[in-house]
Amino acid sequence: MIYANVRKGFYPILNATVTATVEPETGDPVTLRLLDNGAGADVIKNDGIYSRYFFSFAGNGRYSLKVHASHSPSVRTLVHSIPGSHAMYVPGYIANGNIQMNAPRKSVGRSEEEQKWGFGRISSGGSFSVLGVPTSLHTDVFPPCKIIDLEAIKVEEEVTLSWTAPGEDFDQGQGALSNSLIQLNNNGYEGIVIAIDPSVPEDETLIQQIKDMVTQASPYLFEATGKRFYFKNVAILIPEKWKTEPDYVRPKLETYKNADVVVAEPNPPGNDEPYTEQMGKCGEKGERIYFTPDFLAGKKLLQYGPQGRAFVHEWAHLRWGVYNEYNNDQKFYLSNGKNKAVKCSADIVGKNVVNKCQGGSCVTKPCRPNKVTGLYEKECEFLPESQQSEKASIMFSQSINSVVEFCTEQNHNKEAPNLQNQRCNLRSTWEVIQDSEDFKKTTPMTTQPPNPTFSLLQIGQRIVCLVLDKSGSMATGDRLNRLNQAGKLFLLQTVEQGSWVGMVTFDSAAHVQSELIQINDGTDREKLVQTLPTVAAGGTSICSGLRSAFTVIRKKYSTDGSEIVLLTDGEDNTISGCFNEVKQSGAIIHTVALGPSAAKELEELSKMTGGLQTYASDQVQNNGLIDAFGALASGNGAPSQRSIQLESKGSTLKNSQWMNGTVIVDSTVGNDTLFLVTWTTQSPQILLLDPSGKKQDGFLVDTKTKMSYLQIPGTAKVGTWKYSLQASSQTLTLTVTSRASSATLPPITVTSKMNKDTGKFPSPMIVYANIRQGTSPILRASVTALIESADGNTVTLELLDNGAGADATKHDGIYSRYFTAYDTNGRYSVKVWALGGIGATRQTVIPQQSGALYIPGWIENGEIKWNPPRPEITNNNPKDKQVCFSRTTSGGSFVASDIPKAPIPDLFPPCQITDLKAKILGSNLINLAWTAPGDDYDHGTAQKYIIRISTSILDLRDNFNDSLQVNTDDLIPKEANSEEVFVFEPENITFENGTDLFIAIQAVDKVDLKSEISNIAQVSLFIPPEPSPETPRPDDTSVPCPNININSTIPGIHILKVMWKWLGELQVSVGLG
Repeated sequence: MIYANVRKGFYPILNATVTATVEPETGDPVTLRLLDNGAGADVIKNDGIYSRYFFSFAGNGRYSLKVHASHSPSVRTLVHSIPGSHAMYVPGYIANGNIQMNAPRKSVGRSEEEQKWGFGRISSGGSFSVLGVPTSLHTDVFPPCKIIDLEAIKVEEEVTLSWTAPGEDFDQGQGALSNSLIQLNNNGYEGIVIAIDPSVPEDETLIQQIKDMVTQASPYLFEATGKRFYFKNVAILIPEKWKTEPDYVRPKLETYKNADVVVAEPNPPGNDEPYTEQMGKCGEKGERIYFTPDFLAGKKLLQYGPQGRAFVHEWAHLRWGVYNEYNNDQKFYLSNGKNKAVKCSADIVGKNVVNKCQGGSCVTKPCRPNKVTGLYEKECEFLPESQQSEKASIMFSQSINSVVEFCTEQNHNKEAPNLQNQRCNLRSTWEVIQDSEDFKKTTPMTTQPPNPTFSLLQIGQRIVCLVLDKSGSMATGDRLNRLNQAGKLFLLQTVEQGSWVGMVTFDSAAHVQSELIQINDGTDREKLVQTLPTVAAGGTSICSGLRSAFTVIRKKYSTDGSEIVLLTDGEDNTISGCFNEVKQSGAIIHTVALGPSAAKELEELSKMTGGLQTYASDQVQNNGLIDAFGALASGNGAPSQRSIQLESKGSTLKNSQWMNGTVIVDSTVGNDTLFLVTWTTQSPQILLLDPSGKKQDGFLVDTKTKMSYLQIPGTAKVGTWKYSLQASSQTLTLTVTSRASSATLPPITVTSKMNKDTGKFPSPMIVYANIRQGTSPILRASVTALIESADGNTVTLELLDNGAGADATKHDGIYSRYFTAYDTNGRYSVKVWALGGIGATRQTVIPQQSGALYIPGWIENGEIKWNPPRPEITNNNPKDKQVCFSRTTSGGSFVASDIPKAPIPDLFPPCQITDLKAKILGSNLINLAWTAPGDDYDHGTAQKYIIRISTSILDLRDNFNDSLQVNTDDLIPKEANSEEVFVFEPENITFENGTDLFIAIQAVDKVDLKSEISNIAQVSLFIPPEPSPETPRPDDTSVPCPNININSTIPGIHILKVMWKWLGELQVSVGLG
């Protein structure tokens, strides 16, 4: 731990900016902000002793320490008494029943002016030595620090808890990013948000059905987790257009964006499967659960079982990051040459049957194996007995009455080819749950839990107050004018009709520019535009601006559920002084950090309130500030009312150059379409053509703000719009926004996020983009992310939906990629472009990777009872499936730290291979297929592959380096995300009829960093029984085939030289890569 004691005489100096620079003998120095907040390494708040944990060890040896302390002359410095450890001051005594008061305790009694001055100090902190630092890539052994400042305040019937957040590593960093408000408090889950989508027709019984489901689920969850967890309280978010009831209250931080469960209409109709959206890896929290009204009404009991049980199944996906233990794509597998159903535990009993239907009549028959592969025919189903004694597992089928537990290490079916085994390294669901933070911080209860409680929250009108920095630094680099451009876009276009909007500006004090105004027409919007700040001067007092905004809002409404958009470009070391007020306000704060010097604590405000955090650099051509304000559409408004960004481009032009491009207006948008052009010196020439080739005139020119804009009347024509902008020696940007074309047709939307708010080298970040039309994923789009560092450098990444590398699930409409191209410490902004062309399609049935098992039928008292068939894709109209569109969205921002100075060392290994598949070719060839990792996670090209095999799945997992290695001399890795195929013949291992063989791969890069071991693939050798011998004809002369050499040079196929004898016909089929 590092300490800095800042004093004047005996008196502590508060609110100073204190940084420590720790420099190793070899390696780059690390800078830490020291804090006097009474949390983490700091023992006492406001005692003038600033502290922080240090654990960024570069290696063994000596480290030097230097501390820099500075203070602004405008901020209060001294305290009137010295906090810390004192002998108690006794104010008086009771002697013989008489009260005798002592003289009052003296205060410092200094004037405000005596306490305000600026200073700067540098001090050496000496040196220290470190031992035991590993030489290889460091594993994360640093837990979050202890929370030591937890406070509870009771107001009426509510208890408010507040504390200083620990970090992912002691007091630094943050765990995986989640928008959820869920808290685990004394074994009970609080803050669960279940939102009814605005498209759901009004039906009050739905609210009771949600309550019934959660109430039914709570004791089931409690028993399934060994009396550890239950559902304590749930907020139900009710659409604005539903009838208002007396017990409905306004939400605080609860929004559709952070809902844990969404109740929405099925898309397409009849698809009522419950499912959970999961973006991350095994053990990482999911995004949200989806249910339909018919499912909640109990109309799918036979297929999925009771709703409460299905909720627990989905909860395990959402909260603990476990996966299904069934496999709809491969329902059976061979083990020791015998067919087995994919299930867990293996002791679930039932029958393997197929339902043959023809001409309106159906016959149930036993499953028959394929004569070549030995596997059951594709139509074969495993039907469970309705009555059985096996208790596991909930992630296979919670609908079986006897199932009340998760699979454990003892009864987990490790051979079954399901997602749980593939993603979680053969671990059981209970093992993953035991590794969760929830499990580690709880112990089993000794009493029964109470029933869940519910609060009913109804969406109201949007209330938003802009809090805008107009301090002197905003005059730098045209920042104030850029703020006016972005603010004008927000007020004219982004904020929804009917919203209430106010405005506050601040420098060293706050100034109310506008009280709340309801936006009913263009006049109201223009009135607000006129109040945007025009002069930059003064200091920076963020808390003054926030407090003034609270006052503005409270003149008309409660701050609960209101929104504040806070923009600043300056430092303010007093910002933490209003954290408690912010927490208690119930307001959501969206933060916009402008430029490299914006207050370091700014993001804490958005984190603690669930707001959006964004960053915009001074590079005008990246259009970051307009993107940040364009992303501030309502989190609770109907989808048809939200502003959707179709395009955001910029360019610095020279010598009368042109900036040309196209924008696609698809059929799901077109209302309220706006084309906005900004410039830096003079108005450019603008040429805009609609899809029919007609020139669009009428751009309004605002020379003061340096912007032109055109509102397309009515609904913009569907098709490709073309634009050309011409200018000399200046920077232009173009932004296009629109709204849904219909209240009943869901628009195509793109939402983007990072996996964490903070990245610490060498840990990679992951970019996600979720593309949907309603709940249907959009496949085969072209998606790119632009990531800009604090230095203004940009990196472009192609995001992929291929189920490899950073992407968890193939073809789920979530596009992902690792980011490792750090170049400096500080903030990074993220922007995503998505383009749908001829190949882009809308998936009409969601691929259920994480959802409850659809039971095809049951066996009751020996009788087979089939359920209706699972809904399949029935819409084969290619015109309806193909979608052409363009979208741009802000992915917010993140903060990177611990990045060494250039040249940055290569500490990034190849990513784990997660999609390894294996199959038998001929009698003893094994065909492997997988997606190539890169040199650095999923970028570049790996150096080599290590493939090992074993007849024991656990030996291969636990002793990979000791398992038999396959000769891969001829296997040259391809570029990341290419399809790899490799065929080999097992050698030096028994491989005969009925033998199970397990295979895994490890990738190695050019500096010998190794990936994690891949998922384990399995093959089982099946040799069909020989047919009865036939009497040879006289002219039949059969001779053994000679030795055969195979050395394939087919592109994408790697085959070792193998030799074997084969009697009869040789049939080998390989897929071209």
